[in-house]
Amino acid sequence: MSKQFDVVVIGGGPGGYIAAIRAAQLGFNVACIDEWKNAKGGPALGGTCTNVGCIPSKALLQSSEHYDHASHHFAEHGIEVKGLGLDMAKMIGRKDTVVKQNNDGIVYLFKKNKVTFFHGRGSFAAAKDGAYEIKVAGAAEEVISGKHIIVATGSNARALPGAPFDEENILSNDGALRIGAVPARLGLIGSGVIGLEMGSVWRRLGSEVTVLEGLPTFLGAVDQQIAKEAKKAFDKQGLKIALGVKVGEVKNNGKKGVSVAYTDAKGEAQALEVDKLIISIGRVANTIGLSPEAVGLALDERGAIVVDGDCKTNLPNVWAIGDVVRGPMLAHKAEEEGVAVAERIAGQHGHVNFNTIPWVIYTNPEIAWVGQTEEQLKAAGRAYKAGTFPFLANGRARALGDTTGMVKMLADAATDEILGVHIVGPMASELIAECVVAMEFRASSEDIARICHAHPSLSEATKEAALAVDKRTLNF
Repeated sequence: MSKQFDVVVIGGGPGGYIAAIRAAQLGFNVACIDEWKNAKGGPALGGTCTNVGCIPSKALLQSSEHYDHASHHFAEHGIEVKGLGLDMAKMIGRKDTVVKQNNDGIVYLFKKNKVTFFHGRGSFAAAKDGAYEIKVAGAAEEVISGKHIIVATGSNARALPGAPFDEENILSNDGALRIGAVPARLGLIGSGVIGLEMGSVWRRLGSEVTVLEGLPTFLGAVDQQIAKEAKKAFDKQGLKIALGVKVGEVKNNGKKGVSVAYTDAKGEAQALEVDKLIISIGRVANTIGLSPEAVGLALDERGAIVVDGDCKTNLPNVWAIGDVVRGPMLAHKAEEEGVAVAERIAGQHGHVNFNTIPWVIYTNPEIAWVGQTEEQLKAAGRAYKAGTFPFLANGRARALGDTTGMVKMLADAATDEILGVHIVGPMASELIAECVVAMEFRASSEDIARICHAHPSLSEATKEAALAVDKRTLNF
């Protein structure tokens, strides 16, 4: 007889492992299935985010930022550096250590919360006696049973037709994090979050980076005033960004690198020769090997699992969360859905507010936002007020030596409720949290303007942007 559980979670990424832990906290007997392997073949919990996404990319961004500061900025502080070197093997090794620490941390959390872990690929086998049989294909195949199933299988990098990933020359986010030596010339197709972050890493370390973007605007999902400010900074750094291009044939030339034929925004034929090419054109829901047809689980035309507003699928007691369903492909969105689903299973009222999910691009400068952009408000015909404040006028930013960017706040013209906040500049990823809290409590710009912020701090720029909504900034 198969092992029986109240809740079986398929996938151990941010959504899956958090869902499993929360369900266990609520008193359920929980199992989690995940197939990621480390270099030794052991379990590597944490999914794409921990293994080849959020965590390792931030580790390399931090290392490359230190190198960039030592190369170009320490002298401004009176710090002389002689004989600066770069040990890529050690840098990659540090990144791998950070990843392993996160992997091991999740294993510990499972033990602490009494979550049973199965190492292998989980797939639907059958619906039987009011439960679902799930096959685990690991070192030894077995079948377990769950009354409730939470699918959290994540997403995979989208390949460019005619240019399959080999993770040597043509790279997804996985290969981009394992480059062993700094490429002299690096190409990126797509100026999304992953592409820009990886481009930033390798540019700082010495690569000549060229980004080919099909859209005519840079960072189309970002408030365009903020996007233009970011592009100015990237242009100044030497990041080459070509917009409105049409990519043609991509040739993988082995040890000679990669050739990309494309048409530029003017319609003229161009060619790009690079040592490595990163493809960053989005991600697709991962249902490979899940066998949804075994139980009649519905997928949409994009291959994502169909769910309602509560993450319920078309099957009773089968739920799906994170990248494998609709909505933004963000680790923290998956986590919030995981908690909400576990609580719904327990008869509680789990809640996820899509309007207050923050977005962050960890480039230099960082870009972060929450809520609506100015373009969205105009398209909706909503009357609004806008206030901006530059980091150039912020004392802490001057002391840091990083005055790039601004904070922009948008508020309803009549009620003053904050509708969106957009930041480009130092520590934007941390500054956005105050704005998320404010919007969750439906605060007004006046509320932020009246709150005392520590001086000197970067957060004063948020206060000043709120003051600017009413045209009464104090320091600009």
